[in-house]
Amino acid sequence: MNVRKMSLEELELLSYTDIAYELLKLDKKPKTTPVLFAEVCKLLEINEYTMFDLIGDFYTNLTTDKRFVLLDNAEWDLKEFHAVKAIVVEEEDEDESEETEDEEEQEDELADDVLITDEDDFDDTDEMDDLEDLAIVSEEELEE
Repeated sequence: MNVRKMSLEELELLSYTDIAYELLKLDKKPKTTPVLFAEVCKLLEINEYTMFDLIGDFYTNLTTDKRFVLLDNAEWDLKEFHAVKAIVVEEEDEDESEETEDEEEQEDELADDVLITDEDDFDDTDEMDDLEDLAIVSEEELEE
């Protein structure tokens, strides 16, 4: 379908992204968001002020529409014109085993730092002596 030859009434039945799709398909050339939307607005006879109000929504619609792809140079093109390469990244088992060994060493070091005592060896009389020196003071007493 050639959107450039369609009547305004026919174009108004299409979404902005549908028109953009047809324009990119006809031209077979990527375009930036402002250039692409300006062409859509020209076909729909939308004035420049309204165009500036709608361009954000148009950009959002392009990003969520799976037919479009944003290229590195900030131009939109059709996904069907671009081959998608699957890149598989394999993690090495050595990295995982090294991390595990490091974690085990840290746990061993922490265990060495902990002093384990019997309950009989624990004397809490010093703590009780410290608590006897404490007193409860009200806010009024603090203000005086």
